[in-house]
Amino acid sequence: MSSSPDRRDFLVHTAGGLAASLFTPSLALARPTIRAGAPLKLGVVGVGRHGRAILGELATIPECAVTAVCDTDDSRLQSALRRAQGAKGFASIAELLDKAPDVEALVIATPTHQHREVALAALAAGKHLYLETPLAHTIEDLQALSEAARRSTRTVAAAFHGRANPVYSLARSFFRAGALRELATLRAQNHKKTSWRTAGSTPEREREANWQLDPAVSLGLIGELGAQQFDVFHWFLSKHPVSARARGDLRLHKDGREVPDTVACELTFEDGLVLDWSGTLANSYEGRFELFQGAMAAIKLAWTHGWMFKEGDAPTAGWEVYANRQQFHNDSGITLIADATKLAAQGKLQDGVGLPYTSLYYSLADFVKCATEKAAPACSLSDAARTSAVAILAHQALRTRSEVAIDPKLLEAL
Repeated sequence: MSSSPDRRDFLVHTAGGLAASLFTPSLALARPTIRAGAPLKLGVVGVGRHGRAILGELATIPECAVTAVCDTDDSRLQSALRRAQGAKGFASIAELLDKAPDVEALVIATPTHQHREVALAALAAGKHLYLETPLAHTIEDLQALSEAARRSTRTVAAAFHGRANPVYSLARSFFRAGALRELATLRAQNHKKTSWRTAGSTPEREREANWQLDPAVSLGLIGELGAQQFDVFHWFLSKHPVSARARGDLRLHKDGREVPDTVACELTFEDGLVLDWSGTLANSYEGRFELFQGAMAAIKLAWTHGWMFKEGDAPTAGWEVYANRQQFHNDSGITLIADATKLAAQGKLQDGVGLPYTSLYYSLADFVKCATEKAAPACSLSDAARTSAVAILAHQALRTRSEVAIDPKLLEAL
């Protein structure tokens, strides 16, 4: 449906005005300002590869202190204790909750299929909770987690990082103001050449370490990679798809695994708009990004960077003369820079290209701030449960090689 003249004028002026926010002072790129007080005492449960990355980011947030780490594997636990100097180590969540009652908040980074047990124990103990995503590998687990989170009076946050990312927040403000006009396509990918296979000290430990390759518990590439990106589109659009299709195959890692190393997924929204997502462990070309294409512009996001590509017939605003641009073959992209006014005044606009911290950092810092100040997190557990449900159903479409309906009533109940 075409826009009326009044609506067209509104969108032109609004988009132009919001685009000028590129040059509006903002604290978005600075560390979140957290109310002064004693550091938040944190425990990290699950200190494998990603858990160790979490420990590294938490070490840069002075408003929190990791006082406990937990893992069933003693070698991982000892490695984590060397990173978190002064923290106590525990072999189970039950032991941590019993022997470290002063821990105020828990970050859960166990394998996805173990989230329910650990998270429910943490919430029952009255802890603030940050739960990795996808939240669970079954709808039943999602329902149990959602119900427990609703009963909790603590901060319950989920690790869909886009919602706390300053560049993504800026891009969303453009998008929500109508800068792209009529949407045409949605596309995203996560391509990385890696095996997902990890060596273990014993056959049992190796099986545990390679849970992502176990079709009985793993959501595969769609859940472990795609869900993080699906949530960006859900957040921008304020809606969820109504059906999913997917296909996948083993293209490189033919080592006995059953979980495909290359997947394509199609999520369709009620108005017919389609999100095409692909993931592979066989090739790294173009890495990870999300792309929104509309009649007047496109927005491409790549986690530490973002760009807006305007169409030739889109109105030109005065601020564009001063905007930083990057060339991509035949296309010129306006770099999305939060806090650009301050940088421009200092003659350092180029220094603002790219975030100074990782998306994981911003997500964790938001959790620490919200737990400290008893505020709502950037990504609630309800938001994350709905995206996790979409990922579970999309993975079901892959396994059954059929179109799977996504019931809006199911998502609303989470």
